[in-house]
Amino acid sequence: MAQAQSLENAHVQHHFRSSDQQFSSSKLGMWLFLFTEVMFFGGLFVAYIIYRAWNPELFTMAATELSTVLGGINTVVLIGSSLTCALAIRAAQTNNQKMIVNYLLVTIVLATVFLVIKYFEYTAKFEVGILPGGMYTFEGIDHPKASVFFSIYYMMTGLHGIHVIIGIGLMIWLVVKARAGAYSSAYYTPVEITGLYWHLVDIIWIFLFPLMYLID
Repeated sequence: MAQAQSLENAHVQHHFRSSDQQFSSSKLGMWLFLFTEVMFFGGLFVAYIIYRAWNPELFTMAATELSTVLGGINTVVLIGSSLTCALAIRAAQTNNQKMIVNYLLVTIVLATVFLVIKYFEYTAKFEVGILPGGMYTFEGIDHPKASVFFSIYYMMTGLHGIHVIIGIGLMIWLVVKARAGAYSSAYYTPVEITGLYWHLVDIIWIFLFPLMYLID
């Protein structure tokens, strides 16, 4: 009995009294980190609001150069990835080792699809001169500050894309560990806190999509 309990608590670090305390502390740490991320993106959203208030007609014209279809597909893709990520957490809670890996792999595939679509969006704009700041050469928008919208667009979507790449890296690490049998109902903390991070990535895009693509 004592040996079994020892194996069950093998993941508990020495500075925690119990598995529950370690789990709670890990979640608290992740929530604090996510709060700093919200504050970080919040500053960019404030900048967006200010520049849009100053140049409403520019933002309306510039948004027509974005593909609502591709943006909508990416929205569906990310929402689907949040679902599969949540299912991976549930699989860990129910000791379903195979489905932990499968759901994480599906999440990784969906995240990769998101990045591929974003790559085609970016390259299509680069080819016609829709670039940030002083590199902007596109003549299809008749406004002296046309580059402002796209500078904000690249800043916000690019930063979000970096977060997607980080999320993919974290989930690849989870897959490697899950295949080694590291997670079960007794210990699934890394899966859950990575899931929290991924849900934030999804939520940020849900705000970015209407703000950038659905301006009317």
